[in-house]
Amino acid sequence: MPNNTYISPLSTRYASDEMQYLFSADKKFSTWRKLWIALARAEKTLGLGITDAQIAEMEAHIYDIDYDYAAEQERKLRHDVMAHVHTFGKAAPSAMPIIHLGATSCYVGDNTDIIIMREALELLRGKLLRVVAKLADFADEYKALPTLGFTHFQPAQLVTVGKRAALWINDLMLDLEELEHRINSLKLLGSKGTTGTQASFVELFGGDNEKIKRLEELIASEMGFDGVVPVAGQTYSRKTDYFVLSTLSGIAQSAAKFATDMRLLSHLKECEEPFEANQIGSSAMPYKRNPMRCERICSLARYVVSDELNAAQTASTQWFERTLDDSANKRISVPEAFLAVDAILNIYLNVASGIKVYPKVIEKHIFEELPFMATENIMMKAVLRGGDRQALHEAIRVHSVAAGAAVKERGEPNDLISRIAADPLFGMSEEELRAELDPRGFVGRAPEQVTEFLRDVVRPALEGYGVAAEGAAPELKV
Repeated sequence: MPNNTYISPLSTRYASDEMQYLFSADKKFSTWRKLWIALARAEKTLGLGITDAQIAEMEAHIYDIDYDYAAEQERKLRHDVMAHVHTFGKAAPSAMPIIHLGATSCYVGDNTDIIIMREALELLRGKLLRVVAKLADFADEYKALPTLGFTHFQPAQLVTVGKRAALWINDLMLDLEELEHRINSLKLLGSKGTTGTQASFVELFGGDNEKIKRLEELIASEMGFDGVVPVAGQTYSRKTDYFVLSTLSGIAQSAAKFATDMRLLSHLKECEEPFEANQIGSSAMPYKRNPMRCERICSLARYVVSDELNAAQTASTQWFERTLDDSANKRISVPEAFLAVDAILNIYLNVASGIKVYPKVIEKHIFEELPFMATENIMMKAVLRGGDRQALHEAIRVHSVAAGAAVKERGEPNDLISRIAADPLFGMSEEELRAELDPRGFVGRAPEQVTEFLRDVVRPALEGYGVAAEGAAPELKV
C-alpha cells in the first residue's frame, strides 16, 4: 500500500474486508455488467434481435475488468459509464452493439447503488444481531445484580446491571426493526430512461407498453428484487439515500449511547471494556486504562450522525428530473457511512464480548447512597410503631442534610443510619435499620423485566434469524 498518498482510515484501520468489498471497484463494475446482461436477456426475451451467443460472451467476462483500459477510455470520453461500456465491449466484442441498449447511465449507476446498499444493510443486520446476542447473555447473567441508577448522572433509585444492558439491547432492537423495513422496502430504479419516461424503450418496442413494463419485471427478478420504483426522473429519489443513511445514523446513535455509558462506568470503575495484557493506555501514564474502544465508537458515530444531514441536503437540492451535484457527494457519503457503521458494530461486538464488571465497587457506591434512599421505608416503619409522620420527616431531613455535609465537606463516610439509630424519635436500633439496606429490595421488577424482555422479545428474534452469541470476539485492526 503506497505511503505517499491519502488512504482512508476507514479502509486501513476500521472497516471489515467484507464491507470494503461491497464498495469496491470489482463489486461495482461487475454489478454493472450483470445489469447489462439482465437488460440484454430481458430485451431478447421480449423480441429484440439479441442472440444467446452475445449474452454468453458477456457472461463469460463479468469479472475480468481491464481497469487500465477503462481509465484510458474515461480520460478520452470524460464519462465513466461509457468508458465501461467500451471496456466491456472490448472483452465481449460480439455484444458491443447491444450493450446498454436503450439505457441511460443511471440504469447501471442507480440500480447498482440499490443492490449494494441492500447487501450492505444485510451485512450490518447480521453484525447487529450478534451484538444483541452477546448483550442478551450479559443482561441475563447480571439481571439481578443491583447497581445505582442515574438520572442527570446523579445517583437515583437502584436498577440492575442487567436491566441497564436491556436498555442498550432495546435500542438495537428498534434499529433492527428499522433495518428490516429498509431492506424490504428497497426497490430498483429499473429501466426508466433519460428523464424517467422510458421513451427509448417506447421506440425499441414500438410503443408496446406491456413489453416495456415486462422488461422491468424481468430485470428486477434477475437481480433479486420484487419490483422497481413506480415513477422516477432519471434517478431514483435521493430520499432513498437519506432513508438509508438515517437507518445507519440510528445504529450509530445506539452504539454511541452504549459506548458513552461504558465510558462513564469506566470512570466509576464499575465496568470496563476489554483491556489486553500488553495494551498501553497512555504513552505518559502507564497506569491508565483508557476506554479507547468505546471512545472510537463515539468518534465514528459522530461522523455517521452528521453524514445523515448530508443525504438530506442532497435529496432536497435535486432539480426537476435530475442534477449531477449528487454524484460526487454520493461516492463519498454513502460508502463511508456504511464503512463507519460496519466499524462501529465490529467494535461494539468486541466490547460486548468482554465487558468486565466489578461487583465490589458497585456495592461500595450503592452503600454510599442507599441510606438516603432507604429513609422513606424507615419513616414508614417508625410510623407503624406509633411515630408522628411529620416529625419523623423533619428529623430525617435534618439528619440527611448533616450526613450529606459530612460526606461532601469533610470526606467522611455516610453516617445517616447511625444518626437515625441515635435519635430516640425513631426507636430503632442500628441493626434494625441496616436490615432495611438490602439492595435487592430497592430494584423493583428489574430482574423480572430483564427475564421477560429476553424471553418475549430478544430470544425469539435471535432464533428467528438463527443467531447465537457463540464465537470469538472480532479482532480489531488497531
